[in-house]
Amino acid sequence: MSIYYKMVFGILVTEVSVFSVLALPLPSKIRKPLVSVLVRPFLNDVIQMAIKCMLGFVLLLFVDSVNRLYTVKQELDAVNPAGAYSSSRMEVLSRKFFAQRNMYLTGITLFLTFVVVRTFNLVRELLQLKDHYQISSPDYDTTAKEKRNVELKKELESQITERDAEIERLKEKAKALQKEI
Repeated sequence: MSIYYKMVFGILVTEVSVFSVLALPLPSKIRKPLVSVLVRPFLNDVIQMAIKCMLGFVLLLFVDSVNRLYTVKQELDAVNPAGAYSSSRMEVLSRKFFAQRNMYLTGITLFLTFVVVRTFNLVRELLQLKDHYQISSPDYDTTAKEKRNVELKKELESQITERDAEIERLKEKAKALQKEI
């Protein structure tokens, strides 16, 4: 296997592992930080460009392997079928095997790239919808509601004491005005 296809195989293994992590049924408390860690590198423009170039090269390798498979198939058709186990036929068959292997390797890598991107976007959208639903839900985060209730009670008490002080001041003023009359 040449270095190109070893690199493609490495990409494939990485994509399979990322897809497996995304597909695991994890709770939102674990999944949300995990997705944020996974998305952080892909927000960089340099990394995005490198990934696009890498996928372009994988696509070129795929087209090359399809072309090579086609030429090997033509060679196999040209080999004398009477010598079923001749060395030239076995050599062409082995080249056909390698061409098919390379085609499937690059093809599944390209396909899995699009599957991982789509799955990642779906998981991110799911987490955003869960957050939105929990925020609008009436039983969302009771501790936050309790804190808000305590703040509102303190504010209400301060307003009541200010109002009572204002009422006392106005009563004293009214008594003073009544004495003048």
